[in-house]
Amino acid sequence: MGKRFDPGAQVGVVIVGAGPAGLVLGNLLLDRGVDCVILERRGRAAVEGRARAGFLAAHSVRVLTEHGLGAGVSARGRAHGTCLFRSERGEFTLDYGRLGRGEVHTVHPQQELVRDLIAEYLRRGGELRFEAEVEEIAEGRVRVRGGEDVTGRYVAGCDGHRGVARAALTARGVRTARRDHGVSWLAVLAAAPPSMAAVGYALHERGFAGHMARTESVTRYYLQCPRGTDPADWSEERIWAELATRMRTADFGPLREGDVIEKAVVDLRSDVLQTPGAGRLWLAGDAAGLISPSAAKGANLAVLQAERLALALERALAGDEDGLAGYAAECLPRVWRAHEFSHWMSGLLHGPAGDDAEARYGRALQYARLDSLRTSRTHQDFFAENYTGI
Repeated sequence: MGKRFDPGAQVGVVIVGAGPAGLVLGNLLLDRGVDCVILERRGRAAVEGRARAGFLAAHSVRVLTEHGLGAGVSARGRAHGTCLFRSERGEFTLDYGRLGRGEVHTVHPQQELVRDLIAEYLRRGGELRFEAEVEEIAEGRVRVRGGEDVTGRYVAGCDGHRGVARAALTARGVRTARRDHGVSWLAVLAAAPPSMAAVGYALHERGFAGHMARTESVTRYYLQCPRGTDPADWSEERIWAELATRMRTADFGPLREGDVIEKAVVDLRSDVLQTPGAGRLWLAGDAAGLISPSAAKGANLAVLQAERLALALERALAGDEDGLAGYAAECLPRVWRAHEFSHWMSGLLHGPAGDDAEARYGRALQYARLDSLRTSRTHQDFFAENYTGI
């Protein structure tokens, strides 16, 4: 789709993956006059319809707006600056938009952002090949199953943490730091209006529950569940009953229910590559590092990395490769800071199960963290700065 390059011709950058990282990167490169092609293994309908994250940080909105990619966010996004915590000790709302740096999130479903980015990339004359499954990446040459190879002076891997690009980089000896948080969520997308004005975090002895608005008629819910849970075991009735229990609707009022559109189990894991690239292959988004969803950082890190990688690749194509080393040096500290906060959030939201002495101790620490967040302005400012920042 869009501009077609001659088979065998070398382009400036071959981008593998049409998620937020790849699409933002492609648009920014085109904006700088760099020819590129995006290869995506899935079909267009699957890419544009996949419901994922929905919270954009102020930095992400700035990047999109400055580069002519923010029309949809401006038209349909909703500013959001509060989160609510519930537990057996009651509830409190944190107005984080008035704390820290005074930044808020913009709620904008990722699939809508992806649709906008695809349309703008094609409008700008970029080439995007759907159903182009990459089999191998070697020295700028990208082999596509059943199609011709595509060669670029550089390859940008934006195809996720299980993608070919990451495998190609780790095969060179690049090491990974990783953590399994030992927690799983049943992720539920419901055709139901939000039940709270805020993002809702509920702490319960049965496990964590979360409420995240997506649109006026669609809400994302999370339920902590045992590792290995089969989503098919969770009927709609069971989902709504468990949400009601953990969100203590008997104390705070009922949820607005609706049909369950989608349900899947997410295992909370995190990892970071020691470097996001080498030579002619550089990564962004989940390909460079997977972060748990407990603090809504994934898509925002992808936008940050895409912005920085676009600048670095532009310099490299002009003969200055120092920018690529700078890309790693600048991004990795920010990535680790996001991981540290996500790890802290995971500890806040997930208490240990059971009634033995260690479990009781762990849950007491969990509530101590929550009480500090409720009462300490210093803690609240720290939370707000890290919750919204990248």
